Amino acid sequence: MARICIPDHEYKERVKRCAAILVREKLDVLIVNGNEADYANPRYFSGFWPLFERAGVAIAANGEAALMVGPESSIFGADRNKLDKIFTLLAYREGADPAYPEAKPDTFHDVFKAIGVTGKKIRIGVASFLDTSVTIFNAIKEAFPEAEIVDAGKIMVELRRIKSENELACLREGYRIADLATQAVMKEIRPGMTELQAVGIAQRVVYENGAEYEGLPMYVFSEASTRHAISRSSYREFQKGDIVQLNLSAKIDGYSAAIGYPICLGTLEGQRRDIVQFCREAHAWSEKQVKAGVYAADIAKGFYKYFVDNGYEKNYVYGPLHGTGIIEVEAPWCETSSTYYLEPNMTFQVDTYISSDTFGVRWEKGIAVKEGGYEVLSPEIPEVCPEIHF
Repeated sequence: MARICIPDHEYKERVKRCAAILVREKLDVLIVNGNEADYANPRYFSGFWPLFERAGVAIAANGEAALMVGPESSIFGADRNKLDKIFTLLAYREGADPAYPEAKPDTFHDVFKAIGVTGKKIRIGVASFLDTSVTIFNAIKEAFPEAEIVDAGKIMVELRRIKSENELACLREGYRIADLATQAVMKEIRPGMTELQAVGIAQRVVYENGAEYEGLPMYVFSEASTRHAISRSSYREFQKGDIVQLNLSAKIDGYSAAIGYPICLGTLEGQRRDIVQFCREAHAWSEKQVKAGVYAADIAKGFYKYFVDNGYEKNYVYGPLHGTGIIEVEAPWCETSSTYYLEPNMTFQVDTYISSDTFGVRWEKGIAVKEGGYEVLSPEIPEVCPEIHF
């Protein structure tokens, strides 16, 4: 069976779409940067995921593009790159900051010349500023001191927010594997096992079933640590009666899919059960609002009101949806300040989190916006918190 992935021609189509936007925005060139943790923008155009070092892609308004890597990634980048041109720049070196005194690196001048960008008083878009190190930014300024450098993050949001059929296929496969990992953890989890050992079960399953990596650092939290909206698993040993939060994930050709929900190692009762079930009901409320043409802020405002009306205002943490795709959390978020309408094939995590004084829980799955509603990309999550008895 053919591997589910993004075909080479789609990378070239992305570059062409980007170039058209650059013409519209009156930019001569766009530079996108990333690193091992947030590789999304350079990988979107090149297919390359850096390790230790940084990576970038430069795209000219004429449709030419090049990958930029650090001194140790020249061969690695050439082997994994979907673009025709690759350059090695010291500015993309690793965090240990080696000098490489014998190296003869390329420069931004070399890159721009190769993709047909000439002149000194040019307009350079950079996306995203959050993933552009001071070293890279200064190297751009030093190479083109007369250039106007523009924050062009909105270009990448425009390009990435509507998913192709190939992107949706990658996400569906990732969710399928994440669900397999979730089922395996629930089958094998035991009191006395550590959170990290449970993560190991999930990692085994995602690799066995064809994922290239976990889609996010696997979340397996228990009891007090479930109050961490984001966190890392620990050496804590599970006890009978624990609430355990699972957020497990798989990455397919760069596309990250995560499924999350709580389980209880015993019977879930009383106020704890009420809080967990309210969160599940808020999750169901959120997904029912999703369809093309809906104003994102209206969903977020209604979601917050749902918490207030049901007496859970103090337990509210964040809004109902966030974008997902080439990384598990990407723009746009759905917040009360959002200023966009949902469009077909935008993809979101319905990510419903609630926190109390002693624990928190999250119910999460992936959906794609459709004209009359939405498609659930992942296997459906439970309607109530699963109880596991020993």
